[in-house]
Amino acid sequence: MKQYLSFSEEVRHALDHQLPIVALETTIISHGMPYPQNVEMANDVEQIIRNHGAVPATIGFMDGQIKIGLSASELEEFATNKNVAKVSRRDIPYILASKKIGAATVSGTMIGAELAGIRMFATGGIGGVHREGEVTWDVSADLTELAETNVAVVCAGCKSILDIGRTLEYLETLGVPVVGYQTTEFPAFYSHQSGCDVSVSMDTPEEAAAMLDAKWKLGLKGGAVIANPILEADAIPYDEIEAIILQAMHDAKNQGITGKQVTPFMLANVKERTGGKSLEANIALVKNNAKLAAQIAVALNRSES
Repeated sequence: MKQYLSFSEEVRHALDHQLPIVALETTIISHGMPYPQNVEMANDVEQIIRNHGAVPATIGFMDGQIKIGLSASELEEFATNKNVAKVSRRDIPYILASKKIGAATVSGTMIGAELAGIRMFATGGIGGVHREGEVTWDVSADLTELAETNVAVVCAGCKSILDIGRTLEYLETLGVPVVGYQTTEFPAFYSHQSGCDVSVSMDTPEEAAAMLDAKWKLGLKGGAVIANPILEADAIPYDEIEAIILQAMHDAKNQGITGKQVTPFMLANVKERTGGKSLEANIALVKNNAKLAAQIAVALNRSES
């Protein structure tokens, strides 16, 4: 396995000295945001994690290796290269064998993080069951990964272009804890409201760390979702964004957009329809999640030492 893992000096130092680490994905850079906002966001998020006592480990696939921690030039490559593939669990063997460049999705990042011994991961939103998923069977591999891989994911819920209710039902079936951070309602990415409850609510990073510590010490396989609502000042009203998402869905269906192309198409469509407000909200919520993930990582590191 070691031949496939490559660590930045910063991450290697953190692992050697048992420091708290937070994993970050690269799909949000390559497929989730336009340039230069994507690379600016990536650098800002890494610094936020450092500022709160943890070490960032942005994960991607390059030159036949899983890169655990990226240099500034590598981040720029993921932000600008138009040929970066989206890499989930099923894609990893091919991407490594072909030595192509690939951005780690939530599931791809979780796998890389667990292989490296990293327990915490911050992202924007997880994938889930797509709307009309009962017809298309379009369900993100992120959900089954959460049941298999021992990495906790701090997010602002699932992407609001998805079917939130069915996503939560799927997670319940898989036995994945869904924790609302200072909320009893599962957030809807761009907004606080979804109409769906979380399984448990917690108010401090220490509470979340204690729950994760107990879960993994018991040998209960899989991760957890720490649902952290976007700050109110950065949110978009639920009714406003929902109407725009329905219009974007209509466009996607009319243009025959399917599979991996659905999410980037929808995000770009929503960004255009909101006049850029959705991109601003996306960047804000990722930063908010990075802060919380670092705080939980520090608390978890303390409880494990």
